[in-house]
Amino acid sequence: MWWFIPAIIATISWGTADLFYKKGSVPDDKYSYLKTVIMVGFIMGIHAVYVMLVQGVSYDPSYMIKYLPVSFFYITSMAVGYAGLRFLELSISAPVQNSSGAIAGLLTFIFLGQSVTGLQFGAIALITVGVVLLGVFEHRLAEKERLETKEVIDRKYKYGAIALLFPLFYAILDSIGTFADAWFFDAYANLDEATLEMQANLSYEFTWLLVAIVAFIYVVIIKKQPFKLKDQKDRGAAAIFETIGQFFYVYAISSNAVIVAPMISAYAVVSIILSRIFLKEKLTKGQYMAIVGIIIGIIILSIE
Repeated sequence: MWWFIPAIIATISWGTADLFYKKGSVPDDKYSYLKTVIMVGFIMGIHAVYVMLVQGVSYDPSYMIKYLPVSFFYITSMAVGYAGLRFLELSISAPVQNSSGAIAGLLTFIFLGQSVTGLQFGAIALITVGVVLLGVFEHRLAEKERLETKEVIDRKYKYGAIALLFPLFYAILDSIGTFADAWFFDAYANLDEATLEMQANLSYEFTWLLVAIVAFIYVVIIKKQPFKLKDQKDRGAAAIFETIGQFFYVYAISSNAVIVAPMISAYAVVSIILSRIFLKEKLTKGQYMAIVGIIIGIIILSIE
């Protein structure tokens, strides 16, 4: 049951990160998603160095290779998600992207033999349906507001096949990454769990740092795009909360992937609530009902 608190912290952290991703997205800048990649990778790298130097954690670089399949799918999915924000509204992509948790939970249930009780399965279904409904209600609200303001958006940016591939690829890649994560901890179950979790997290963060360095070279040196830290406040805040979420996520997923994966996908609830508070976005009755359903599902999992 100790996995529940880290899972909640990861959910809140990633929901908060999502708020800042929204604020930091620049549709007119085709390098915007790479600048986000740079900030996330640098913050992750700083945290990894801090853990090693300040906390005195010993790191075995060989784990970067062992954990590379997991890192690859996670990082690629996130980069695809950042890129998709330029072509597709979040209200359309969110339900597709957040379905990755349910897909990952199903994969671990089928291939890794992780079990759930009937009540847990019902809670997972409640959370998954709630997350999808949130996206549906968000999309309907956005359409209504556009009709009222007579705002016109090119259909290719809303429903085009290429645009819809972004959240679809995100969901597939992220679910494979989550499954690979669960498989990794299953494969090395004979090792000390706490040590393995720390090695996995450091490997992920150092891989992110390498990706960020490559992206920085491409964007700033090769493409000569401006990149000033003072302009990266929202991306930097998103990166910090992303790193916090990842740190606690590793501890949660290593223990109970079949439940944790769909549960953490409910971070959309946090994002929407924060958007309501800080971005003054309005919530409909349907959204409130979906949020209540998700919270009930999480409470059931905590009790069960």
